[in-house]
Amino acid sequence: MPRLFTALEIPPDLAADLARMRGGLPGARWIDPERYHLTLRFIGDIDDAMARDVHAVLGTIRRLSFTVTLAGIDAFGGAKPRAIVMMARADPALVALHGEQEHLMRRIGLVPETRKFTPHITLARLRHTAPLAVADYIAGCGFWPPRVFKSTHVTLFSARDSIGGGPYVREAVYAL
Repeated sequence: MPRLFTALEIPPDLAADLARMRGGLPGARWIDPERYHLTLRFIGDIDDAMARDVHAVLGTIRRLSFTVTLAGIDAFGGAKPRAIVMMARADPALVALHGEQEHLMRRIGLVPETRKFTPHITLARLRHTAPLAVADYIAGCGFWPPRVFKSTHVTLFSARDSIGGGPYVREAVYAL
């Protein structure tokens, strides 16, 4: 039973820039730069027939490539931080692509995604990391000027059931 999600892949040069932010935070499990991605839709554990349906409907998407802007480092989890992330701007083209995928997944019978779409790239997962340490880490990163990359395709990934961070397998690529 595959565990699937769709995402935008991060270009290697930008991933290398993001990787320079690794380190200096106790309790952080840093994601390997080659696994950086911006999740569009978590699909979850599905059977092979549904996986074929997912692949078929994703192949119907006809959108132009667009620019994604990364806009600063943050943390998810509030008082119990669970991840260090690089935020992406929720520009109209990105939000529209996410919305179309959500619509298509519902049309083939998948349950709606309950989490609000917050475009980001996970840089590290945190365990038992003090909120003050996270705040100090983010402050220590200083100003990170916005970076952009051109999104030319959507990737369908599979992942094994784990704590997160991979390994991910590229199952299909859909051009924009």
